[in-house]
Order: sequence, then structure tokens, then C-alpha cells
Amino acid sequence: MIAATEHLLVAPVLLPLGTAALMLMLGEGRRRTKAAINTASTALGLALAIWLLLRVQAGGPAAFGVYLPGNWPVPFGIVLVADPLAAFMAVLAGAVGLAALLYALARWQHAGVYFHVLFQLQLMGLYGAFLTGDLFNLFVFFEVLLAASYGLLLHGGGIARVRAGLHYIAINLFASLLFLIGVALLYGVTGTLNMADIADKLSLVADRDRGLLHAGAAILAIAFLAKAALWPLNFWLPPAYGAASAPAAAVFAILTKVGVYAVLRLWTLCFPADAGSSAGFGGTVLIWGGLATLAFGAIGMLASQQLNRLAGFSVIASSGTLVAAIGFDAPALSSGALFYLASSTLAGCALYLLVELLERARQVPEGPEDWDDGNYALPAFLDAEPPRGINLDDNEEELIGRAIPAALAFLGVAFTLCAMVIAGLPPFSGFVSKLAMLGALLELRGAAAWTLFALLIVSGLFAAISLMRVGMRHFWTTQDRPAPRLRVAETLPIAALLGAALLMVGQAETVLGYTRATADSLHEPQRYIDAVRGAITVPHPSVRGGTP
Repeated sequence: MIAATEHLLVAPVLLPLGTAALMLMLGEGRRRTKAAINTASTALGLALAIWLLLRVQAGGPAAFGVYLPGNWPVPFGIVLVADPLAAFMAVLAGAVGLAALLYALARWQHAGVYFHVLFQLQLMGLYGAFLTGDLFNLFVFFEVLLAASYGLLLHGGGIARVRAGLHYIAINLFASLLFLIGVALLYGVTGTLNMADIADKLSLVADRDRGLLHAGAAILAIAFLAKAALWPLNFWLPPAYGAASAPAAAVFAILTKVGVYAVLRLWTLCFPADAGSSAGFGGTVLIWGGLATLAFGAIGMLASQQLNRLAGFSVIASSGTLVAAIGFDAPALSSGALFYLASSTLAGCALYLLVELLERARQVPEGPEDWDDGNYALPAFLDAEPPRGINLDDNEEELIGRAIPAALAFLGVAFTLCAMVIAGLPPFSGFVSKLAMLGALLELRGAAAWTLFALLIVSGLFAAISLMRVGMRHFWTTQDRPAPRLRVAETLPIAALLGAALLMVGQAETVLGYTRATADSLHEPQRYIDAVRGAITVPHPSVRGGTP
């Protein structure tokens, strides 16, 4: 990156940090001001992430942006790295964050005093986790995003959120402990925490220390996979995400992908095919653990009777698909998996936002004032008699020719698109990604490849069946139910997320071209190592001939 703009690499991390500090100084009031600041900052963060992606893409396969915040040479100081994968994930985080925030502005921002502050800290942790180049700061950013997620999960209060929040906090604190133990073991063996430096020094590890190296890597992987909701460490996810408020759950849709990202980054960097006795370490565990998680998520979707739990199991199934794909260590499969990562995250975020609107549409308000306060009566139509005539309602009036209310039409179309993307039905982005992965699996063959091939198809079928059942419950039993009332701030982000998924189909070749280049760079880790270790510090002004 050129000197005039190289400092922008750290901007996605500093921007939400500064925004959160500013909003804290504003006190507990001024919510409209905070909402405006939060929206502007989140939009600017997304713009910066897109700029990073475009700069990396324009630079070709070997393009890496490396920034040394403390101006210490590698590996002694903090380093931020914008490579194709990091930029890709940063854009995804910014898009999900902006959509969730716009949705929250309709009502959920009023449920807690520090919502906007926690939201910005969540974005800071996400951006930092994707851009950092060393394990210690990865741990720091993990804890920042997790601490913010604790507050966002409890946002709005209620017994269900507190109960689910305690389980969520407990499992993540345990995973953080494992994270520290794994980092300590790796540091003891390699003497460094810089990811590129660790990968460069693995070949120098003595045979007597190889077991300790593998133990540290395994413990670290357990911490990441617990956060990625790998079976059997994912019991906490459906109740926790289901109890969270809609905008918080939408942001959480990408939190599990942080664990997947960490596994993908470190496994391809440290255990490539040319790593000697450590080559592909743990790959079999990733494959079969991912397959078990995918099967568990698919069965969970089929068994779920509540839409919020179904959404949680769909997140689990997507994590299982990605982890299994990583374990095969195949660039073509990784390319399709990255396309699937973006598609499933956008659809999962949209589904969590739709959950609240669909449940609200099933309830009958007692009066006009209840629409504003969010208080709804229990649905009185559940025990109603079915229509007695064909194409007639309970009053024997013809149903044919009646106009569908705009709000109900929007919910129906949005839910249908979301369901088709999640199920992987053509011609949407979920189908494109699964087709790319299926084609790569045909080249790999083997029992594990055929198992993933079958599970991708079966899980899509299970998802279609379960989502169709939910759709019938919400849209085919609407007698005596008034048309739902939706706000623009609630519908716009859902439409934008699904629009992005549709845009991925229209630009499928371009997106797949980017994911192929990203997968190639991941499976050739020497590019990353050379870029980071070749980062040059800025000379002191006196050395450059300036004033000291």
C-alpha cells in the first residue's frame, strides 16, 4: 500500500474504538445523537473494509497490506495484515453490522442505555480479529468482541436471556482459558506469537518438542472450534442466539465464523502439505468433526418447531460445512466454501431479523398503541374454526381477488428468498456455493468426500422441508389476523442483505474468482510469511534527514 493511505489499514479498528469512547462521554442520554454517530461510524467502517478489499484485489495474488502500529520490526511488535481473506471477512462483518444496526434503530436501541457503545466494541473486536497478525492480539480482540456480545445478549433483559446468557458466558470463558493455554504452549515451543513467524519456525522445532507443539495446536483448535459451534461443543448456541434480541442475534450470525476463520488461518498457515511430520495435523478431525456438526445441524433444523431455534441450527450446519471443507486442504473446495461462508452469513443474519417480524405478525395487538410499545396480546385465532367453504372465509366471502397487504407480501417474499438461499436451491447464492463444493468433491473422492457430498444434498433437503413447514405455519394460517405493520427501518436491512445475496449470484464469476485467488493464497502460505516478515519499519526522522 502506498504511504499516503497505509495508515487506513488500522482505521477499521480505531474507528469503532473512538466512536465508543465518544458515545460514553455523551452520557446516558442523547440517544438520537448516538444513533446518528453509530450509523455514520458503522457505514464508514464498511466503506473502509470495501476499500481494503479493492486494494488487495487490485494488487493481484501477492497483494498484502502490512502495518506495524508500534513501528517495531517483525516479530517483536503488533502487526496488522490485510490479505484477501482478512479483507473479505472485514467486508462481511461491516455489512452484517450495518444491517443489524439499521434494524435496531426502529426499537431495540431503546431497550438499554449502552447499546450503541457495545455495538461499536463488537465491531472493533470483529475487525481486529480478522486483521491481526499475531496470536496474542487475536486473543485480545476475541475477548473484546466476546465481552461486547455478553452485553448485547442480555440487552433487553428477561429471564430467558439471563439463563441463556449464563451458559453462553460460561462456555466462552472456558474456551478463552483453553485459548491462553494453547498460546502459552506454542510460545514455549516456538518463542514467538507472530503467526507468520510461528509458521516460519515450525520446521526448526526439535522432534522431542513436536508433541508439545501438536498439543498446543490441538488445545488452541478446541478453543476456536468451541466458538465455531462444532459438535458436541455447540449445545449453547440455539438457546443463546434464540434468546437474544433480533439485531444482536443477527450480529452473532458472524461470531461463529470468527472461530472458523481462526482455524482456517492458522491451519493453512502452520500445517501445509510441506510441513514435514506436522503436515495436515488434525485434518481428519476437522473433516469428521465438521461432518458430525453438519449432520447435527441438519437434524436439528428438521426437528425444530420454533423459527429462532431453526435459525440457530442453520448456523451450526453452516459452521460444520465450513470446518469439514477446511480439513480437506483442497483449494477448489476452499474456494466454494468461502463463497458459501458469505452466502450463509448474509442469509442467517436476514433470517434472525425476520424471526421477530414473523412472530410479531402472528400476534394480534390489543390496540393501536400496542404497535408502538411492542406489547402484543396472545394470538386469539389459534383455536379458530377452519374455513367451511372452498375459497371462502369464515363469513362466506370470496377470497379470490383480495389484495395481499404490502407488509405480508414483503415478509413472504423475504422469507422465501432467505429459505431458498439457506437450503441451497437454484438459482440463488446457496446453490452456487454448494455446486462449487460438490464439483470439487467429485475430484477428491474417498469416503470422507462422498460423505460430505451426500450431507450437502441431504442437509439442503432437510432445510427446505423445515423452512417450508415454518412458512406454512406463518403464511397459510392467517385467518382473522390483521395485516402486520412494519417500519422501513426494519425492512430495509433485510432487503439489503437478501439483495447482497442476489448480487452474489449476478456477479458469481467475479466473486468466485476472488474466492479462488483467496484460496490459492491460503494454500500457499509462504506468500503470507514473506509479506509479513518483509515489512519494513519507518526510519526515525533524524535518519531520514528531518528534525528529530
